[in-house]
Amino acid sequence: MKEILDFLAELACNNNREWFNIHKEWYITCHQKVEHFTAQWLERLVEIDPELAGLQPKDCIWRIYRDVRFSNDKRPFKEWFGIFPAIKGGRKSDRGGYYIHIEPDRCMFGGGIWCPNKDLLYALRKEIFANYDELEDIFANPITHKYFQDFDDTYMLKKVPQGFPADFEYADWIKRKAFTFSTPLTNEQVCSSDFLELATEMAKAAKPINDFLNYTFEEYGEFR
Repeated sequence: MKEILDFLAELACNNNREWFNIHKEWYITCHQKVEHFTAQWLERLVEIDPELAGLQPKDCIWRIYRDVRFSNDKRPFKEWFGIFPAIKGGRKSDRGGYYIHIEPDRCMFGGGIWCPNKDLLYALRKEIFANYDELEDIFANPITHKYFQDFDDTYMLKKVPQGFPADFEYADWIKRKAFTFSTPLTNEQVCSSDFLELATEMAKAAKPINDFLNYTFEEYGEFR
């Protein structure tokens, strides 16, 4: 992984097409290493979450090219690699999945559902409101709690949304607009020889949370 972090650090300082084209072979080498890691990880993940069977690395790895058509930020390339195995489509899935973010000094492992559409968001809030005690037990379980203690609080409403009591004990869960969870990773952890095992252990810790979130689809159907 060190070469991948080195490439991304250089790309962050030279995020333009001219530099990228000159160093295209370096990018290809790094992308192949990410694919190789993802293939190995998927083999282990299927043992934890059999519904991931059939996913290929290309289904899970984000493209490095940014869509800048409607953005004020015209940098043409992402300065990170992202890997997201999830049932029903990998990185294109709206289900909760397992996420590895590779970026110098900003690496992390995460999971959950990011920016769900309006109907799915409401259904998730209903599920949490009705079964908050189950979710509380999941976060309290030592295996999960070691890495994930709560949902991220990056995207939250200031007030409890309509349809839910303002004095609900776990109102902060209902106020969330995304149901993701994460834990930071150091460059050293990502570059270590046992990172594959660590990522697999973290996926085991994440699975009960994903299962809780994904049950919403069983309860309420699809939300396309």
